[in-house]
Amino acid sequence: MRKKIVAGNWKMNKTLPEAKALLAEIDSFIQSNSPKCEVIVGIPFIYLENAKANHKNLNVYSEDISVHKSGAYTGEISAEMLKSIQVDGAIIGHSERRQYHNETDEQIGAKVKIALDNGLTPIFCNGELLEERKAGKHFDVVKRQTEVALFNLTAEEIIKVVIAYEPVWAIGTGETATPEQAQEIHAYIRSLIADKYGKEVADSVSILYGGSVKPANAKEIFSKPDVDGGLIGGASLNVNDFGSLINTYKEI
Repeated sequence: MRKKIVAGNWKMNKTLPEAKALLAEIDSFIQSNSPKCEVIVGIPFIYLENAKANHKNLNVYSEDISVHKSGAYTGEISAEMLKSIQVDGAIIGHSERRQYHNETDEQIGAKVKIALDNGLTPIFCNGELLEERKAGKHFDVVKRQTEVALFNLTAEEIIKVVIAYEPVWAIGTGETATPEQAQEIHAYIRSLIADKYGKEVADSVSILYGGSVKPANAKEIFSKPDVDGGLIGGASLNVNDFGSLINTYKEI
């Protein structure tokens, strides 16, 4: 039975007092509500140590990770550094990293591998641009991203990866892929893994949907057979919306 996951991605939001307050609210919510899914908070680097030290109930992820092990890479944060403060995992290959920092599938694959080598769980992001969707190239794009970044891993390694499909045209736009569109792509990604590693491995990999998930549409999306939860942006920035998404799994 693969994990159901609701993961928040704060992006570049919250001051330290705001971050402390929200982390405390989410921690309290988890203790009070006994979620039926795994809850993850992906937060800016500068808040990671505080979160791990003060909130033992939270699965704390960084929003990125360096492709390098160590060295003269000013401003970078290594997997070893994250491991040393007991961070649980890292979001890798988010569309904003691809767009604004020109990250390639090869670099993203190297980041996934270095995360795994340090005992961190990678959330690997893939997904197409609006023009690629309109051109009918979305399957080709997702296939390339997934195969280049992940298919050098062993079966034992890929089972530890969480995949987040994020249609780029639906991130922060208010647009959302229909539940049917999400299911179609999720099933396709799972079929790629099955073709490479076998059905048992594919059925063990959690695939999240990321693209303007809100309390109003979460149940319909999360109910699809190949959708195992969500990578949540804006709705993860307040406990009421994030808590509502977490509690969706009590209704399914």
